[in-house]
Amino acid sequence: MSTPGSVLQVGPLKPSLAKTLAEDYAARTLPESPSERATFLAEHGAEVTAAVTSGRTGVDAALMAALPNLGAIVNFGVGYDTTDVDAAAARGIGVSNTPDVLTDCVADTAVGLMIDTLRQFSASDRYVRAGRWPVDGNYPLTRQVSNTRVGIIGLGRIGQAIAHRLIAFGCTISYHNRRQVPDSPYSYAASPVELAAGVDVLVIAAAGGDGTRGLVSAEVLDALGPHGYLVNIARGSVVDQDALVSVLLNGRLAGAGLDVFADEPKVPEELFALPTVVLLPHVGSATVQTRAAMEALTLRNLDSFLTTGALVTPV
Repeated sequence: MSTPGSVLQVGPLKPSLAKTLAEDYAARTLPESPSERATFLAEHGAEVTAAVTSGRTGVDAALMAALPNLGAIVNFGVGYDTTDVDAAAARGIGVSNTPDVLTDCVADTAVGLMIDTLRQFSASDRYVRAGRWPVDGNYPLTRQVSNTRVGIIGLGRIGQAIAHRLIAFGCTISYHNRRQVPDSPYSYAASPVELAAGVDVLVIAAAGGDGTRGLVSAEVLDALGPHGYLVNIARGSVVDQDALVSVLLNGRLAGAGLDVFADEPKVPEELFALPTVVLLPHVGSATVQTRAAMEALTLRNLDSFLTTGALVTPV
């Protein structure tokens, strides 16, 4: 098991998880300020064998170099694009995440965002609260959700869960992936542009990181067109955010439902006034049940590494 100082918390974590790490594992927390961090690493860096972090913070190559005996990076969350996995592999450091346990809630969020964006329920709610219904009359007509053509970028666990839900709505599903999924019942598109050109709604469920950065480019958004909608529950980096803001402001995209952004928690203020855009503060997996399951799996990975040297859900 852990010895005092062998576990390091990197960045903010769920309060109950941070409390467990401190009380049950004698974990230290990496200081925020550069000068305090440098001093801390010089004094304690060699003691650390496991780092616990989240997709918000991650562990970069420079920090790995300052932790010469680091053996595992345990990530709270399914996304680990903020951790340099290539540098970790080169140093023989294992990296784990928390897959599966958040699939349902993130897929629910994608469907909820799609419904809200096309039907403008949040905007309709604001319309009522502002007292406009008796004054301005009925809210304008919106877009039907059922029987639409939906394209999914990233047909992994979450992408497939989204597709499964939307089939119940009578939607026609197609997808783009790095590789075609064997035996998938859904139509495969060879590129994001090809996918976008043939759908009404484009849902982003791809992993973040350099491999997918800007994958949904201005060209893809143009292919989606003025009657198309974008839903993103993946990572803000997957979409060219400047291009997205431009097409939304200029009416070259019908609407967008966004749970993630390029530089969180900053959100482009130009989008605030658009009734066709739904903005969520990265709450895709934010339910009591899912976050508890994520916390439990994080601790299982940490316990497994400390006792056996192996991770339960390595990436």
